[in-house]
Amino acid sequence: MTGIGVTDPRGRIFIEAAAYTDDDAWHATATELRAAGPIHRFAYPDLTPFHVALGHAEVMEIERNSEIFTNEPMATWARERIDLDVPKEPAMVNTLINMDGEEHRSHRALVNDWFKPGAVRQLEDQIRAQAIRSVDEMARRGGSCDFAADIAVNYPLRVILDILGLDEAEFPRVLRLTQELFGASDPDFERVGEDDQMMAVIMDMIGLFTGLNAERRADPTHDLATVIANGAIDGVPLEDMDTYGYYLIVATAGHDTTSNAIAGGLDALLRNPDQLQRLLDDPGLVDSAVDEIVRWVSPVKHFMRSCQRDHTLASGTTLHRGDWILLSYASANRDERVFDDPFRFDIGRADADKHLGFGFGRHYCLGAHIARLEIRALFRELFTRLTHIERTGPTERVASILVSGPKRLPVTYAFKD
Repeated sequence: MTGIGVTDPRGRIFIEAAAYTDDDAWHATATELRAAGPIHRFAYPDLTPFHVALGHAEVMEIERNSEIFTNEPMATWARERIDLDVPKEPAMVNTLINMDGEEHRSHRALVNDWFKPGAVRQLEDQIRAQAIRSVDEMARRGGSCDFAADIAVNYPLRVILDILGLDEAEFPRVLRLTQELFGASDPDFERVGEDDQMMAVIMDMIGLFTGLNAERRADPTHDLATVIANGAIDGVPLEDMDTYGYYLIVATAGHDTTSNAIAGGLDALLRNPDQLQRLLDDPGLVDSAVDEIVRWVSPVKHFMRSCQRDHTLASGTTLHRGDWILLSYASANRDERVFDDPFRFDIGRADADKHLGFGFGRHYCLGAHIARLEIRALFRELFTRLTHIERTGPTERVASILVSGPKRLPVTYAFKD
C-alpha cells in the first residue's frame, strides 16, 4: 500500500461533484494517481476514510469477490459510512444496488428475464421506433439544438418508460425527478430549500408509481410493471415498498446512464473529427463504436464496497475488514495496463469490450443489453441521415459523483434531403 493518498488533495476528485464537470482535468489527476499505484487510501477531516481502486484489474477483482466486498452498508459515497458492526436501519426503499448475496440473487431473478439478450432483441422494433422519432424531432428543429438536453435525455427515457408501461404524460415528471436524484449537487437540478433532496425525490417517485402498481395488480398486462407489481420471491408476494425499489432503479438508472453515454458519445465524436467522419461515411461502424463510447464516457463514475474480511489483492495491496473502497470505473476504463493508448478515442478499438462501464461480476448492469441497443439504434439512425454536424458552444457537464456526462451540448447540423 502506497502512502501517497492520505490527505492528498487530489483524492477529492472522486468525492466532489464539481470535479466531474471538467473531464480533462479529472482524467489528468486520475492518471497521475494511477501511475503511483492502483489503490490509494484517502483520509480527510470529518469524512470516513476511504480507498480508491483506480486500476482495471483491481476493480475487477473486488467486483468478482462480492462476498468479501459488499454493497452493504452503503453502496455510494457519503461523508460518513455506517460502521459494519452497527445494525443498519431498514431502508425505506431497497434497490438492487444496496443488496448482496442471496437477497440480491432472488430479487434480480424476478426481472432478469426481461433484460436477457433474447428478450432485448424482441424490443428492437420498439427501440428503433423511438430512435426514428428522436431524430425526426431533431430534424424539425431547423438545424440546431442542444443535443444533450433535447435529444439524448428524452430518447432513453421514452424507451425505458415505454417498456415499463408508464403513461407518456408522466415522462417529463420522471425526467425531472431523475435529474434531481442524480444531480443533487448540480445547481441546475437541486431543489432549493430541501434539507434532504434524495429522500424528497424518492417520496415523489413512490407517489408517481403507486397508481401504476395498483393498476397492474388489478388489471395485469404484458409490460414490465406487471411483472414487478405481481412479483413474488420464494412464493411470497412483494410488499408495495419492495416494488417501488424496482420502479426506482428501472425508471432512473435505466435511462440516465444511457442518456449520458449518448450525449458523451457525440461529444467525443465532435472532439475527434476523424472518428466523426468515419461514422458519417459508414454508419454501419456504429455497431463497433458502442463499447468505445461506453468506455470513454463511463457514465457511472463509482460504487462503494465494504471489506468484510482481510483480503490481499493480486497486485499486492491488503485491504482490511472495515475498509471502504470506491471503485472508480472512469479511471479503470483508461488503465494503460489494459487499453492500448487509452486516451485515443477510436470507434474501431479492438480492446474496447474490456471496459467496465457496466460494472463486472454479480452486479453487472441489469440493463446493459438494452443500453447497447439504444445507443446503436439512435446513432445508426442519426448518422444514416446526417451530412454535417458541429458544436456551437462549450459542452457543460453534470456535477455529480455518481452518474454524469454532458448536460448541454449545443450543435448545428444538416440532414440529407
